[in-house]
Amino acid sequence: MPDELQKITVVVPTYNERENLPELVAELTALQLPGLHVLVVDDNSPDGTGEVADKLAVEAAVPVGVLHRTAKDGLGRAYVAGMQRALDEGADIVIQMDADLSHPTSAIPAMIEALRNEGVAVVLGSRYVPGGSVADDWSWHRKALSSWANFYVDTLLRMKVRDATAGFKAWKAATLRRIDINSIRSNGYSFQVEMNYRTVRAGGRIAEVPIRFSDRTHGASKMSLKVQMESALMPWKLLFGRRPAK
Repeated sequence: MPDELQKITVVVPTYNERENLPELVAELTALQLPGLHVLVVDDNSPDGTGEVADKLAVEAAVPVGVLHRTAKDGLGRAYVAGMQRALDEGADIVIQMDADLSHPTSAIPAMIEALRNEGVAVVLGSRYVPGGSVADDWSWHRKALSSWANFYVDTLLRMKVRDATAGFKAWKAATLRRIDINSIRSNGYSFQVEMNYRTVRAGGRIAEVPIRFSDRTHGASKMSLKVQMESALMPWKLLFGRRPAK
């Protein structure tokens, strides 16, 4: 399929992101990427993010779809629902990114270009490859925790990925179908790890493009102790649990 005809769907889960979402859609629009669509997956945000998304669906200069979910049951569940909708609607490339402006939209063209290399199944926007970085105002213990988490995951699962917990990714639609996303039950950062692990187990190659990760300017972080605990246990579950099908 010619590049200009490829449908690129950016899946953006939201919960209380009414201030950030319009800015994100504006940044995506400014890329002027042919075939770009945005799919907002809102988990019944009490701050009215869903209504903001509906307004953008009418007024934005790029096609914006909205998937309203009635329950807030985790980032992983929101992504699975959004990715499946994107596949059902004919996406050739699915990009996953946060709504809090921490992921630079400017990296998307390079991620898509890397995805078109033969054998590459998914491209990560990586903080930990040469040229990547995190926000200057990250505390030392947050930097240490993030670095340790990635070292821990790579030591156990040996995926040879520098930023295994990254949440900014560009997927080939064929990869998402091959790893059976609907069977994934993990959430939070463990969802990111499981997706990568299934990709490697299925024979796909993971590429990484450097990004600068910024801190959110509006709203509150969704990180919780439950999410951290699940993330710590997930590599062991993947090692000793039922193996994903190749």
